[in-house]
This record gives sequence, structure tokens and C-alpha cells, in this order.
Amino acid sequence: MEPDGAPDDSPGTVSAAIELALDALDALATLGEEVEDEWQYVQDLTAAWRDRLATVEAARGGEAIDPAIAAAVVALAGEAARIRDPHRAIDWLSTLPQVALVALGERP
Repeated sequence: MEPDGAPDDSPGTVSAAIELALDALDALATLGEEVEDEWQYVQDLTAAWRDRLATVEAARGGEAIDPAIAAAVVALAGEAARIRDPHRAIDWLSTLPQVALVALGERP
């Protein structure tokens, strides 16, 4: 996936893809926590999506994923990393896990 023979760091399993999604989710939550009035909402939303992703990982963690799915999860995490506005980060706390789950063939 990387040009010029660079190492491929894309996830190869459901577990690795979920780990990447969780790292991105945590970064969004940290940014969203800057909105004091939404702190508890950010905590609750993050916990709920962590639980959902953990359920999928427990059931399918070792399963290999197609390179196209890996690329989609990498791109998703990259888009999330571009977010700088705390309010937008809060919006993405629901968006990111849902897109990751759909990419992995799961219902959100």
C-alpha cells in the first residue's frame, strides 16, 4: 500500500483495525473534552463505542482483513487526525466507530 517500497503499517487483522480505530477515537475524545459542558457526554459516548468495538474484537479479532478494508480504516483514522475543532471531534465520536464497523462488515 505504501509507495516506493515503504513498510506497510496497515492493519492485517480485525483486531489491528479496531486498535487503529480506538486510537483515533481516543484522540477525538481528548480533543472533545476541551468542551467543558460536554465532558460527561464525551466520556459516555467514548465508553459506549469502545464496548461495541471490543465486542467485535472479541468475536473476530484474529480474522484477516482485505487490504482494501485496511486502507479504508487507515484513511478513516487519517481523516480523524485532521480534526482540530473540539465540537467537530465530538461529532466524530459517533461517526468514526460506525464507519470502522461498516468497513469491517459489522452493523454499527
